[in-house]
Amino acid sequence: MADQARLTDSPVAPADIAALIRGRRTIDRFRPNELPDTARVHEAIELARWAPNHHRTEPWRFYVIGDRTKTAIIDLNTRMLAATRGDAAAQAKRERWQAIPGWLALGCVPDSDPVTAREDYAACACAIENLMLYLHSAGVGTKWASGAVTREPEFLDLLGAAPGEYCVGLIWYGYAMRRPRSQRQAVEHIVHSLD
Repeated sequence: MADQARLTDSPVAPADIAALIRGRRTIDRFRPNELPDTARVHEAIELARWAPNHHRTEPWRFYVIGDRTKTAIIDLNTRMLAATRGDAAAQAKRERWQAIPGWLALGCVPDSDPVTAREDYAACACAIENLMLYLHSAGVGTKWASGAVTREPEFLDLLGAAPGEYCVGLIWYGYAMRRPRSQRQAVEHIVHSLD
């Protein structure tokens, strides 16, 4: 009975968790050159790995991206964008990306079983949410990006990813210049109660 009480008693009030979840928004503009403490980021990664993962596969791999790798990723993305949208668009995005202070990537080690592989992607998405919620609780904004550059073999090489590993996303982080607002559709539009 004591074990059951420990599993159901939460040290955090449900209203506080609800406020944290509703308050986390995607941040698209960060204050330049202001990074959270490295220990805070590593704590976020430690907490991310507590995400649910079927059969405890722990498929995630976290990459803390420093200046040299960040520059190489920006260069790669600039070349890709220049080829499809032109030099002006590529240069504008380059400037925006250079202003992003903190960079992480999350890779997934794929399983040969398609059902497990799908579950592992979901586990990685849960890990990213854990990471973003923790950082939000510490006043750090985040953005989960999954653009074309994250699917490029050269990008994965820059990370030093294992053969077959793929990127679930880039997570940019820092202190927000502004906190955007967003809405969600009403719950009754997405809930279907069944007999």
